[in-house]
Amino acid sequence: MDSDVAKKRAEIPGSASSILDARTLHTSHKRLSELVTEGMSVLDVGCGTGTITKGIAEIVGSRGRVVGIDQNPAFVETANESALDLPMLSFMEGDVYDLPFENEFDMVTSARVLQWLSDPVRALRTLIAAAKPGGKIIILDYNHEKIKWEPEPPESTKQFYRAFLKWRADAGMDNEMADHLEEMYGRVGLSQIHTHIQDEVVTRSDPDFMKKINIWADVMTSRGKQMVRDGFYGESELTLAEKQYREWVQFEARSQCMYLRAVEGSKQ
Repeated sequence: MDSDVAKKRAEIPGSASSILDARTLHTSHKRLSELVTEGMSVLDVGCGTGTITKGIAEIVGSRGRVVGIDQNPAFVETANESALDLPMLSFMEGDVYDLPFENEFDMVTSARVLQWLSDPVRALRTLIAAAKPGGKIIILDYNHEKIKWEPEPPESTKQFYRAFLKWRADAGMDNEMADHLEEMYGRVGLSQIHTHIQDEVVTRSDPDFMKKINIWADVMTSRGKQMVRDGFYGESELTLAEKQYREWVQFEARSQCMYLRAVEGSKQ
């Protein structure tokens, strides 16, 4: 599949930026928060609006250096505005396939990004190139085939979800990325490879249950429109799926588990 198709489908609509804004280093990239220390140099690729990146900068402090890079100029502008009080932190527009760094960073990370690429191995090689010899690469990503809901959501929700996975796969994206990262790391020559379970679990007793489980309503509102545009879903079906999903969330849903893995390795 042409990489331009994947790039177009990966573009995040403005209406979906709230998903990015809600993320933090400690809640959304837990393993990275355990690895970052004062004075480190860190590159965050696909940083979005920079909420996770800002958390990294707060840990590395004035003796460190943090660079966030994203292909969305609006996100980069927002991120730079939030970084005015952190001189060790900077953001720039750029492409994951063409990073302007070589042997510069103690740690290179990319969260929930490789799943949107048609050539993740090529991207991984550019991440490795940006790291210093002995530096760490840590990737965080999903296996979308292993999501679990309790109880089962409406059939319209499941139908939408199947179409969402097909829409992604049609563009060459890997719906099982989380479980393929270890093999990819070995293929490109990384060593000391470790995988960490980072599943995103939310239950009705959690104070932020409604906000978190409604992620799929947000996806329907944003990605759903792209799927309709691309001929993978009907507009009336989308309206019904979102309506029934929101009702299920309100009255029936008890839990959701999104399968998420952080895989780290060292550059030779």
